[in-house]
Amino acid sequence: MSLNVFLELIEIKAKTASVIPFLLGLCYSVYHYHHINWDLAIVFFIAMFLFNMVVDMFDNYCDYYHADSKSYQANTNIIGRENISPRLVLGLIVILSVISALMGIWLVVKAGLPVLWMGIFCFAIGYLYSFGPHPISSLPLGELASGFTMGFMIVFLSVYINTYQTFTWDWPAVIRIFLVALADELWISNLLLDNNLCDAQEDEDNHRTTIIHFIGVKGGLIAYSIKNVLAFLIIILLPFLNLAPKTVWLTVLIIPFVYKQNKILISKQVKTETFITGVKTLFVGSLTYLVTYFLGMLF
Repeated sequence: MSLNVFLELIEIKAKTASVIPFLLGLCYSVYHYHHINWDLAIVFFIAMFLFNMVVDMFDNYCDYYHADSKSYQANTNIIGRENISPRLVLGLIVILSVISALMGIWLVVKAGLPVLWMGIFCFAIGYLYSFGPHPISSLPLGELASGFTMGFMIVFLSVYINTYQTFTWDWPAVIRIFLVALADELWISNLLLDNNLCDAQEDEDNHRTTIIHFIGVKGGLIAYSIKNVLAFLIIILLPFLNLAPKTVWLTVLIIPFVYKQNKILISKQVKTETFITGVKTLFVGSLTYLVTYFLGMLF
C-alpha cells in the first residue's frame, strides 16, 4: 500500500475535524482556566488521532463489505478500487484501536474516571458509526453524532484533561465549553451533510436512509446554509459572553469565502467536484476561528 493510498484510506483531508477541536480545547484551557497539562495533552492527541484513523478505516471497511452495488465495491470504495487486502485493513484497525485504548487507560489513571466514561462514549460512537445492521452513518442521526462527538467531545476532553485538577462539574461549565465548540460542531456536521448530499442517489441504491432521504436535497442544502450562518453568529456572540477574546470577530473576514463555497455546492452536488467545498469550509472556518482565538489569548 502506497503512502497516498494509505492517506486516502484514513481520509487525511478530513483530519481537520479532530485536530482543530483538540487545539481549540487547549486554547480555552489557557484562556479560561490558565492551565495546561502538556504530558496528558500530547498523549490524548496521539490517542485521539489514532482512533480517528480507525473510525475512517472502519467506515471504508464496512462500506466495502456491506455495499449492495458491485460497481461501488469495485470502483468507488478505496479497498476495492486500489486492491487493498481487507485483512490488512482489519489488522490496522485492531492494532491502532488497541494502542489508542491503552493510551486512554493511561489517561484515566492520571486524570480520573471521567476520562473513561467520555472515552467509552467516543469509542462507542466511533464503531457504531459504521458497524451493525443500522450504522449511524446510514441514519438521519449521522450529522448530529459526528458534529457532537468530534466538535464537542474532543474539545471537552481536551479541556478536562488539561484542567482536571480544578475543573468543576456543573452545567454552566459544560454549557460554556459547548458554546465555544459549537461553530466547529456545525462545520463538522456540515461536512457529513455535504457528503450525504453528493451521495444522495448512491445512498438510496445502498439502502442508506440518511437525513437527505427524509428532507430531500433541497432541504439538505437549506440546512447546510443555515448551519454556516449559525457558526458565524455564535463566534460573534462568544466575546460578549466572555468565552473568547474579541479577536475571534476577525473570523467574519472569511464570510465571502464560505459564501462562495456554499454557492458552489448549491449549484451542483457531485462528489468528485463539490464535496471539497465542505472540506474547504471546515478547514478555513475552523482554522481561522482557532488562529484568531489564539492571537487574542496571546495579546
